[in-house]
Amino acid sequence: MSLHITSLTDPAHGPHSRRLAWLASDADSIPLGSAFLRLFTDHGQDHLAELTLGVHPAERRKLVGSRLLDAAVTAARDHARRCVIAQAEAASPGDHFLAARGFRKVLTLRYARLALPDVDTSLLAEIIERPHPGYRLASWRGTVPDDLAETFAASRRAMDDMPMDDTDYGTVTWDVNRVRAAAKAVEQRGDHLHTVAAVDASTGSIAGFTELVVPGDGTGDGQHYGTGVLPEHRGRGLGRWMKAESIRHAHGRYPDLGGLLTDIAESNTHMRRINDSLGYTPTHTTHQHQLDL
Repeated sequence: MSLHITSLTDPAHGPHSRRLAWLASDADSIPLGSAFLRLFTDHGQDHLAELTLGVHPAERRKLVGSRLLDAAVTAARDHARRCVIAQAEAASPGDHFLAARGFRKVLTLRYARLALPDVDTSLLAEIIERPHPGYRLASWRGTVPDDLAETFAASRRAMDDMPMDDTDYGTVTWDVNRVRAAAKAVEQRGDHLHTVAAVDASTGSIAGFTELVVPGDGTGDGQHYGTGVLPEHRGRGLGRWMKAESIRHAHGRYPDLGGLLTDIAESNTHMRRINDSLGYTPTHTTHQHQLDL
């Protein structure tokens, strides 16, 4: 089979990354597969590239994926990347493909879903109303309020030590401009960002947060973006408290929303226990693979 790999112009450039793209096609210019390589550009992650590769099922085992992978890996090396990461569902063709091409499994991610119509609202109320001395809950939709912006940006370091197992993920630095830009990006695509935060009553600073994105039309499933508690405030039940409030808010405000989705590292036993206690049901598992260059 005659196979052509064409480099494409990808407009999906952002403030923290840019993306390269390739199309595989046959002699009749029929598309067979594609590959996208995201190059992270911020200091702390500028060693990293993220690969998304897909081949039409009928065209697999014909070297299409291998040729696309070769193009992406060559580009990663040309851009001085230290490693390439890619994700595939466990035991899928992509999972086997990456392992056979020299990638090593570095992280297992567990996905789960909470069916909102089945939520136990009395359990949520019990969790939320339980006293958490020294703390109060705050919440907002969209961009963080000005009076909490600085402390919210500072609280993002709560995610710095989240379990990533052997992934060479680097570090992400947050400031006020970045948290505002992230909220703006969600708004511009028509979705709704909701944040619940635990505030240290003695200082007025944010001790932890949880974020949820809901589709613009309020149907389908919402997606949890992140939940974190600063190390000095852990062990007080703040994570479960905030997440329960986030669920209650979604349940009350979006009556047509079907469920809430979350994904966490399999090794993150603490957050897994929180999700299990709130009624999340596992749906599937993926593996993150890494190729060291």
